[in-house]
Amino acid sequence: MGIFSNLFGSKKEVPIASILPQQIYEAGILELKDIIAPSALKVSPKELNLGEKIARTFFVISYPRFLSDSWFAPIINLDKVFNISIFIHPVDTAKALRTFQKKVAEVQSQINVREEKGLVRDPMLDTAYRDLEQLRDNLQQAQEKLFDVGVYITIYGDSAGELDKTESEIKSVLESKLVYLKPALFQQEQGYKSILPIATDELNVHSKLNSSPLSSLFPFVSFDLTSDKGILYGINRHNSSLVLFDRFLLENYNSVTFAKAGSGKSYAVKLEILRTLMFETEVIVIDPEKEYEYMSEAVGGRYFNISLTSEHHINPFDLPIPREDESASDVLRSNIVNLVGLFRIMMGGLTQEEDAIIDRAITETYALKDITAESDFKSVEPPLLSDFELVLAGMEGGESLVQKLSKYTKGTWSGFINRPSNVDINKKFVVFSLRDMEDELKPVAMYIVTHYIWNAIRKNLKKRLLVIDEAWWMMKSDDTASFLLGLAKRGRKYYLGLATITQDVDDFLKSPYGLPIITNSSIQILLKQSPSSMDILQKTFNLTDEEKYLLLESDIGEGIFFVGLKHVAIKVIASYTEDQIITTNPEQVLAIKRAKDELANQ
Repeated sequence: MGIFSNLFGSKKEVPIASILPQQIYEAGILELKDIIAPSALKVSPKELNLGEKIARTFFVISYPRFLSDSWFAPIINLDKVFNISIFIHPVDTAKALRTFQKKVAEVQSQINVREEKGLVRDPMLDTAYRDLEQLRDNLQQAQEKLFDVGVYITIYGDSAGELDKTESEIKSVLESKLVYLKPALFQQEQGYKSILPIATDELNVHSKLNSSPLSSLFPFVSFDLTSDKGILYGINRHNSSLVLFDRFLLENYNSVTFAKAGSGKSYAVKLEILRTLMFETEVIVIDPEKEYEYMSEAVGGRYFNISLTSEHHINPFDLPIPREDESASDVLRSNIVNLVGLFRIMMGGLTQEEDAIIDRAITETYALKDITAESDFKSVEPPLLSDFELVLAGMEGGESLVQKLSKYTKGTWSGFINRPSNVDINKKFVVFSLRDMEDELKPVAMYIVTHYIWNAIRKNLKKRLLVIDEAWWMMKSDDTASFLLGLAKRGRKYYLGLATITQDVDDFLKSPYGLPIITNSSIQILLKQSPSSMDILQKTFNLTDEEKYLLLESDIGEGIFFVGLKHVAIKVIASYTEDQIITTNPEQVLAIKRAKDELANQ
């Protein structure tokens, strides 16, 4: 094994390169250390060449007078490849006390000599005397113990330049805390052995620390991302601490969740909803896949199935009652603008001339029902889509628009929006299901439902959470995407949190409104991702390569949780009872359904 045998302590110093594999096998000299050893090793005064990697070892040589809690955390959490070893050798207290007696006497003697000579008191000597006296008292009273502590750090890189950069970064972090490192010059071999997981301290560079400063090194700390109040989002995979947050205590109340299908995104959001309901918060969900029906039954919520044949209807011409800080003219004008956006989606786009015709026709439709900027919206009867069609038919240039509109008023889609509203969302938990709505109409339906919810939210100020699942449907149109961004920006004023969930990351981020929605969300959750969307997510969230691979290899319910500039790896967990209410696993859902049917038949 040549030089490598000296490093790892092999008893057989045989030049392995000159022995054939068959001969090695027959001789029985191949050991575990031979298998895990690098192909080549070069020891130099400043570093080690381990095959294709270069390693450089340092030791801590000096500490400040006081060490604050978690002072080592920035190093532990550094996004670099490195190893750390901490060796703690207890010092016999009786022996330490004898040494302290001599040291205290020496310092006292120096102070007395200066006094006899009439010199000014030396603050450093006075401080040292007080510290020694205090530590001696603590040792005598068994309140503290003394240790020889060695802290060694080995960094790795592909080149000397990369090592220099990492060394500079680590030194700058520690020196800002008055902790100083030295390279293990001409001791790189001993330093490397000292950081291997074999508990051998061959470097033997120690500093004396008592229990209090030593405790600041332990436990190995990683980023905690939690607050004093809120709900449990999951477990911090770095250190198993709890990730607790109340979105309504953050700068805005919004969140975004990105994940591939089947990775647990709806499960995580449903878990948040279930826990949020316990904190006097109303929750409204737009559900494109009928995943929240059982949950609404379990918590006594209200479930509306929006489809062409549904008994639940929403009239887009409904007008909200103005708030105290709003005028009727402002509300009417805002609703007309929203309706123009709706017709733009329904008709597959409008020219500037058609846009103007639609705008004028909406105003005249409201006037037909005696609704103007001076009206009292509490007592008015809003028009229907068929009323708008009649007005449009009598306007010059409206013929082609009437033809496009006819399928919503007379055709197969007439049962959808050409009816008075009959939904009441005065419940703590409300779900609008759009699963049975045709795909072509889903963007229209989501636009109408979100506007109806928004009008209801503006009417009464309450703490609410609006969850939009599969939000990529709303990103298909600039009007729906723009409205979603408006909710994200304006929701805080109305005590509204917006939770946006999507699996189609590309569609979401290709929209010009996608990134602003993310930046207007205090909480961002990334669960398991598909390779096709990973590059755009890495760029958007400034992920490292390690975080990228973490998302690609995560299990269900695992990912990265962002709050502001901080983020941690998270694992979503639920109790058995919670799991039975929120599960989306088809096998579990069928089992629950069978159990319910059996109970009903008994």
